[in-house]
Amino acid sequence: MLLAFAITALPLLAVAQDHPADHWEFAVEAGYLAKVRNNSPHDYRIAPTQVVWRTPAAYKLWESDDGAKLVVRNRTAVVLESIVRGPEDVYFAFAGSPSFELWHKNQKTALFYEIGGGIGLINVKKVEGAQGQARTFNWFTQLGMRHKITPTLSIMGAGYFTHHSNQGATNPNPGIDVLGVNFGLIWQLGK
Repeated sequence: MLLAFAITALPLLAVAQDHPADHWEFAVEAGYLAKVRNNSPHDYRIAPTQVVWRTPAAYKLWESDDGAKLVVRNRTAVVLESIVRGPEDVYFAFAGSPSFELWHKNQKTALFYEIGGGIGLINVKKVEGAQGQARTFNWFTQLGMRHKITPTLSIMGAGYFTHHSNQGATNPNPGIDVLGVNFGLIWQLGK
């Protein structure tokens, strides 16, 4: 009788332990950002598009008895920015960060915060106040919410800030600081 109960209960335990943050994810994100700081004379407007991968949770920082939890995942992105307004036209980069996710007990909704950076290439224009060299570092942060709409598909929206800098390689070092919104579709992959 115990053996029969154990065989029946094992699949239920496996389902109960399955959580969206326990899976790899693939996402496509896009947004619109506008200049927020006067470090460049140009009024930058940027439309970023990102292809994003998130790992299963690397750390569980907190979990409640009702199933809510705070986890940390790793995020890696390939970034392609269309520079809608500004002397340059396009920026291609890689970026990485931790993703802090506070999951609701329903396992469908989470608040998230990401902060990180990377390196990329911008098409240089010989215009005063432009970036001045092709290699450019990036730093970003975003705070948002995500929600599952099917068992394997989620939507997300966030406030998004990014900074581009050539780390003082040119003088002056204008940098780009833009703030705006970022939206995306997230597909849950197998474990």
